[in-house]
Amino acid sequence: MNAERVVDFIVDWLKDYATNAKVNGFVVGISGGIDSAVTSSLCAKTGFPVLCVEMPIHQGKNQIVRGKEHITQLKARFNAVNSLEVNLTSTFEDFKTVVPKVENSATVNLSLANTRARLRMTTLYYFAGLHGYLVAGTGNKVEDFGVGFFTKYGDGGVDLSPIADLMKSEVYEIAKVLKVPNSIIKAQPTDGLFGDSRTDEDQIGASYNELEWAMDQDELGKEISNFEGREKEVFTIYKQRNRANMHKMNPIPVCKIPSKLKI
Repeated sequence: MNAERVVDFIVDWLKDYATNAKVNGFVVGISGGIDSAVTSSLCAKTGFPVLCVEMPIHQGKNQIVRGKEHITQLKARFNAVNSLEVNLTSTFEDFKTVVPKVENSATVNLSLANTRARLRMTTLYYFAGLHGYLVAGTGNKVEDFGVGFFTKYGDGGVDLSPIADLMKSEVYEIAKVLKVPNSIIKAQPTDGLFGDSRTDEDQIGASYNELEWAMDQDELGKEISNFEGREKEVFTIYKQRNRANMHKMNPIPVCKIPSKLKI
C-alpha cells in the first residue's frame, strides 16, 4: 500500500464531503487508541476545525495518558485543532442507579459496556450539533465489516467513516505517515468499555492479523472445512462473529406494507 497516497486520498475525500455538506468541521472521540488517533489526524490535515473529545468512564490511566499525548502533539502541528474533556463517569453511575437491577452479571456487564459507548455517541452529537460539525467514525474494515466489533448506535453511530475501508494493519501503516505517537502505535488495541485491562484480542479470541487473514479467506469463498488447527479455530471465530453481528452491518429491516393493505 502506498500509505502517503492513501492519506492524501482520504484527506481530499473528507474535504470534499465537508464542503458539499456545508459543515464547519469534524468532531472525533479520542480513546488513546490507534484508530481514533489516525482518524483525528486525517481530519486535522483537511484544515477544517477539529474538536477532539475525551470521554472517560472509569478509564484506564494509560489510555488517558496516550490520548492526551496525541491531542497535545496534534494541537502543536495543526492550528485548527481544539479539545475538551467530558468525564462521563458520574453520568454512567447515575444511569446504573435508575435502571432495574439484574442478577445475570454476564449480560449486565455487556449491556453496560455498550451503554458507555452510547453515552459517548450522544456526547459527540451534542458537540456536533452545537458547532455544525460532522461526527467522524473511527472503525476500521475488520471491525466494521468483518467481525462487527463495535457498539450499534455507540461507536457505530457516526456521520462518515474515513478509515472503514482500511484493514487494521493498513491503519498502522498510515499512522506512521501521520506521525501518530509511538506509544499509541505500540499499545495493545482495546475498546476500554469494561474498565479493566482486557484487550480486543482477549475479547475476540484472535488477533487483528489473524482476523484479516480470515476475512480474506472468507472473501475467497473458503469454508471452515478447508482449514485445520489454529487456522480452523480463527476462521470459525471470524465466521461466528460475522454471522452474529450481521445486524450491525446491514441496513435496518423495514416492514414493507403491501399497497393493497393501505387502500
